[in-house]
Amino acid sequence: MNEHFTAYLETRRTIPAAQLGEPGPDAETLTRILNIAVRVPDHGKLAPWRFLVYDASSRREAVTWLQRRAALEDNPSEAGRRANKAQIFGDAPLVVGVVSAPVSHPKIPLWEQQLSSGAVCLNLVHAASALGFCAQWLTGWYAYDTEARTYLGLDAGEQIAGFIHIGTPKLPPAERDRPDVEDLTTHWIAPKDA
Repeated sequence: MNEHFTAYLETRRTIPAAQLGEPGPDAETLTRILNIAVRVPDHGKLAPWRFLVYDASSRREAVTWLQRRAALEDNPSEAGRRANKAQIFGDAPLVVGVVSAPVSHPKIPLWEQQLSSGAVCLNLVHAASALGFCAQWLTGWYAYDTEARTYLGLDAGEQIAGFIHIGTPKLPPAERDRPDVEDLTTHWIAPKDA
């Protein structure tokens, strides 16, 4: 049994992107993180995902564009909220977009491919943490805005599974309440009249 790994999983915490600072992973470490991230269930070996890496300069440009896009919102309150959310894109030293890029297949449903993309996101978070960084998995309004998705590098038919913000924590993580698994668990019994 790997007690170190188990202890990590039992205490893993998300650090908000605003609390992630330098340093972020260098190019070699990022490659290692991405190689770990793709070690997920992938029915049919389709690799129905890809990565978009946003470094410091590209994130600054993205924040500027996203804030301009947010200002086009008719509702001033919503425009302000969107502009604030756009700023988050620039907080951490590195952002990796995990793109769900489904492959048409007669036997492998879209849903399974999307779940695989989600598994990539979580593996990416775990890999960053295992290598001494912290990460936050976010989406944001721009993951659902057609023009923003195009601007951020997505092709038609693709979706953002997550933007993974990676950096070094400025503050220690705080614990939070977790759901009681007993409340979420049912031990199934076959119906007698089936």
